[in-house]
Amino acid sequence: MSTPHKRITKARDGQEKYERPNKNNSKEYKKSRDKKLKANLKRMDREYAQTISNAAATDYLLPESSGYMETEEEMEKTFRVKQREIVKDVDVSTANKALDLKLNEFGPYYINYNRTGTHLLMAGRKGHVAAMDWRKGELRAELFLNETCHAATFLQNEQFFAVAQKKYTFIYDHEGVELHRLKQHVDARHLEFLPYHYLLATAGESGWLKYQDVSTGTLVSETKTKLGATTAMTQNPWNAVMHLGHSNGTVTLWSPSMPDPLARLLSARGPINSIAIDRSGYYMATTGKDKSLKIWDIRNFQELHTVENLPTPGTNVSISDTGVLAVSRGPHVTLWKDALRRGKAARPCFGSMGGNPNRNTPYMTHMFPSNEINNMKFVPFEDLLGIGHEKGMTNLIIPGAGEANYDALEVNPYETAKQRQEQEVRSLLDKLPADTITLDPNTLGTVDKTASTTRLSAKDLATITIGAEKTKKENMDIPSVKVDVKGKNSGLRSFLRKKTQNVVDERKVRVQKQLEKEKTLRQRKTKIHNNEISEDHKDLVDEALGRFS
Repeated sequence: MSTPHKRITKARDGQEKYERPNKNNSKEYKKSRDKKLKANLKRMDREYAQTISNAAATDYLLPESSGYMETEEEMEKTFRVKQREIVKDVDVSTANKALDLKLNEFGPYYINYNRTGTHLLMAGRKGHVAAMDWRKGELRAELFLNETCHAATFLQNEQFFAVAQKKYTFIYDHEGVELHRLKQHVDARHLEFLPYHYLLATAGESGWLKYQDVSTGTLVSETKTKLGATTAMTQNPWNAVMHLGHSNGTVTLWSPSMPDPLARLLSARGPINSIAIDRSGYYMATTGKDKSLKIWDIRNFQELHTVENLPTPGTNVSISDTGVLAVSRGPHVTLWKDALRRGKAARPCFGSMGGNPNRNTPYMTHMFPSNEINNMKFVPFEDLLGIGHEKGMTNLIIPGAGEANYDALEVNPYETAKQRQEQEVRSLLDKLPADTITLDPNTLGTVDKTASTTRLSAKDLATITIGAEKTKKENMDIPSVKVDVKGKNSGLRSFLRKKTQNVVDERKVRVQKQLEKEKTLRQRKTKIHNNEISEDHKDLVDEALGRFS
C-alpha cells in the first residue's frame, strides 16, 4: 500500500527564488486523455512543489541574513553615499575593519586573502611582502626582497604563500622563511592556487601555463599557450578550469590534462586587462583595453551583457560571493548589483538617463585621488572590498557583498589551530587528481556508453602489456650505459639532473642501477689498461651476488 502524499497547502516566504524561471504554471496536462501520462505529470508536479517548499524552509535555519544599502526616496542614489559616511554610521567592529594602510615607498601593491578571509597578503612591486592577520592587526611575516614582485597568493592555508618575483617563483612559510625556489616557473606574472587539487598555477611573460603540485613537489603539467604573454588569469572555483586572457582579446580555458585550450572566447578588440568569475562558476566578467566590459554565461558561452563605451579602460574586475560586480578604472571603483541577471534592465549603466528606473545604475562608487588601483579582491564572508593601489591598501565597506552564512565543515573563518591542522590532513586525503579538471565535473563517475566499442581486445591489451614489460626489462626508455664517456658527461647523470630531486619513481631507480653498472665497467676498464687484471678476468663473487640484484 502506497503512503499518502503530503500536500503543499501554503507557499512559504521567499519560495519564488527557488522556482524555475520558465515554469509553466498552466496545467496543460489536465487536457490530456492519457490517464497514465496525466498521473505521471501530476506526480512530478507534486514532487517539484515539495522540493521547492523544502528548499525555502532551509532559510529559517540560516542564522544571518545579508542586506544591501537602500535609500528612502526614489530620487536618492546609493552611489552618492561616501565611505566616510558609512564608517560613521556602522558599528564599531565593522568600522575597525575598514583598513587604510599608507605605504608610499614600495607600491603599487598586489593584495590577496586566504580562503577564510582572516589573513591578508600584500606584495609591493618594489620588493615589500607582508602577511598579516588583518582582523587582529598581527603582522606574521614581513620581507624586503630587493627585487620586483608581481603577484602573491596563499597556498592551502595561511601557513604558506607563494610570490612571483623578478625571475622565479618562491614559496615562503608564515614566518617569511624561504622554503622553495620554483626554478621552472620563470617570469610568472599571475598566480592561482587550486585548493582541491593542491596545484599552483602560474602564467606570465613566457607564454607558458604551468601547474606545480605543492604536496609532492612535482611539475604536473606545462603547456605553451602559443598566444604570447598572458595578460590576465583567474580560476573557475566550480570546475578548477583556468581562464587566461591574452593580448589579442581572446580568453582561453585550460585543463592540465589537455595540450590545447578547452574553449576560446573573443571578448575584446584589444588586450584583456582582467577576468573575474563568480562563486557558482556560471558567469565571467572581462575588461579590455578597448574600453569594453563583457559579462558571459560560460555554461553556454554566450554574452549576457556588453558595455563598449567605458569612460576609460577597465583595469580590474571582481565579483563578490553575492554577485556584486566591481570594476576599477584608474583611480575610480564602480560597483553594480544584479549585474549577473538576464535582461536589459540588469545591464550595467553609469546613469539613469533622465530618471529611468529600469536602468541598472551603480550601487556604489569610490575614488582614490592622485592614485591608481593595482588590483581588487572581495574579502570572503565580509562586506568588504580590498583595494591594492600605489600608496598601500584600503578596505572599502560594501554592504551586502559578503556571504552571510558559511559552511564550517568546508571553510571556517573562526577555526582554531587544531581545526586548521585537521582540515589540512583531510584535504590532503581527499586531494583530487589533476586529470579530473574538466569543463563539466558532473561527467566524472558516469558510465561511458560507447566504451564497449572502444574497449581493447584481450590480444591488444596483452600486446601493450608485454611491450611495456619489455621496455622496462631492456631499459629502452632510459639512456644506455657508455663506458667511454666521463662521469659528469654521462647520459645517465644528465637524466638524473633533469628529474626532480625529491621524487623517486621506478624509472629513476633503474637509472641509478645502470649508473652503478657504468661506474663498475669504467673501473674494470681502467684496471685492464693498467695491466692489473686480464681482459677475460671474472669476479665469481660479483656474478653470484648479481643474481639477487
